[in-house]
Amino acid sequence: MLKIFPLLFGALIALASCSPKATDAVSVGAPITAKNAIAYDKLPARMEGKDSLAIKITGKVNEVCQKKGCWMTIVPDKPGQPEMRVTFKDYAFFMPKDISGKRVILDGYAYVDVTPVDVLRHYAEDAGKSKEEIMKITEPKRELAYEAKGVLILK
Repeated sequence: MLKIFPLLFGALIALASCSPKATDAVSVGAPITAKNAIAYDKLPARMEGKDSLAIKITGKVNEVCQKKGCWMTIVPDKPGQPEMRVTFKDYAFFMPKDISGKRVILDGYAYVDVTPVDVLRHYAEDAGKSKEEIMKITEPKRELAYEAKGVLILK
């Protein structure tokens, strides 16, 4: 009987290590945790009256720069809010180009940004937009943006 306990204990450990964990994620940039992250949907309300805010958020990746992975956009869980552009602190790391549709947790700061026409056109070019679509961009855009120091890509 006593010989069975080590076998059962070993089997339980093996099963536990094979099961998926909520913390399974790929870390990019500075190491971060998911603790205290809020949904992107809640960010605009938290930003009211502020130009910037250090905060962790979670959202779904909509698009990633296909040249380098040097920016991405995230979208809210509920329709009604625009996507938000995410850049990476000090251009120190890049995202995998194939993570559209995956959920991420970002640690950094949100801020209100006015993106000039030339930069918007550059982003459109990076995203593979046609020349016609790029030339339709004629006005700067005021929007929420985010600079991440670290990202967790959830599996």
